[in-house]
Amino acid sequence: MSTLPFDSSVYAARLDRASALAAEAGLDAVIVGPGPDLQYLVGVEGDTIERLTALVLGPGIAPTVIVPRMELAKVRSTAVGSLGLALSDWVDGENPYDLVAAAAGTVARVGVSDALPALHVIPIGERLGARLELATPVLREGRMIKDAAEIAELRRAGQAIDAVHRRVPEWLRAGRTEREVAADIAQAIVAEGHRTVEFVIVGSGPNGADPHHEVSDRVIEDGDIVVVDIGGAVPSGYNSDSTRTYVVGTPDPAAAARIAVLVRAQQAAVDAARPGATASEVDAAARQVLADADLADAFLHRTGHGIGVSVHEEPYIAPGNDLVLREGMAFSIEPGIYFAGSWGARIEDIVVLTADGCERLNVAEHALRSV
Repeated sequence: MSTLPFDSSVYAARLDRASALAAEAGLDAVIVGPGPDLQYLVGVEGDTIERLTALVLGPGIAPTVIVPRMELAKVRSTAVGSLGLALSDWVDGENPYDLVAAAAGTVARVGVSDALPALHVIPIGERLGARLELATPVLREGRMIKDAAEIAELRRAGQAIDAVHRRVPEWLRAGRTEREVAADIAQAIVAEGHRTVEFVIVGSGPNGADPHHEVSDRVIEDGDIVVVDIGGAVPSGYNSDSTRTYVVGTPDPAAAARIAVLVRAQQAAVDAARPGATASEVDAAARQVLADADLADAFLHRTGHGIGVSVHEEPYIAPGNDLVLREGMAFSIEPGIYFAGSWGARIEDIVVLTADGCERLNVAEHALRSV
């Protein structure tokens, strides 16, 4: 990308912090391949390919980017260029792993980003002769705590996806297929301010009982409960993710009563989300409301996940996760209930932790909405 969403000084601070955290973890170097971590650290977007692109950093190491010469212009248009980071470019026929070794120097323990594939990890390990381990504990620490600029981008993403949910009644009706509704939603995601559409789930009737159903050619029927889970990335690369549950026409009273419980469960988890609480405590708050209504077995997944330059990242709001939550963490709160062969429902907001609680970034109507 040619225009960075943040000032170069932001990326410089992120690189300094990553090197400091690597030192605290006892790592001699960290190698970061294309993916969310590289996007976060220097603004380089894209996926791993067979030609190696990697950032090498660590205590006492001048951050260096190894890049195929054919990708050089793209990389220079990011914070790599604006910060004047060292570049080691290579062409086909040369060995990029020699460049990694030259940048890293003599190392014993090296962390690699979790998006770097075995295609590159194995030859890097062989060339360095070092112990390789996941750098996730180092890299996640920076990404988990959002600064004011990141929170502003997540707020913008939340407002944009709320605008789409408010328009869902324009397209959701009996006689249309899930795929047709999803196509209209995808167009609206871009029209309302996103750069990309990351996902669109339209789960009608029995398809709503599959939490990760996407779309199908099923024709939506009168009385169907429909799960609509949508998200995209705004121009800065930060993501939205919000789910609402709709009913076409008049809902079955028993189903409506259960969805009302789900709305309360979601609110209970929002109320529990604050600095000092653990991720598992927030999850338990939603789970307890559902258990009290004999719906515990219908809740099939964790309560939430972190969000930022990735739709799913740490912290994960799940049973057994004793991570203590801190101000600046941003994550989803999305309990759901699912009844195989019949219907499902989910309510999801993104929240960001404040000094004494949390800010809900999605405010579109939470209750079951008849269309």
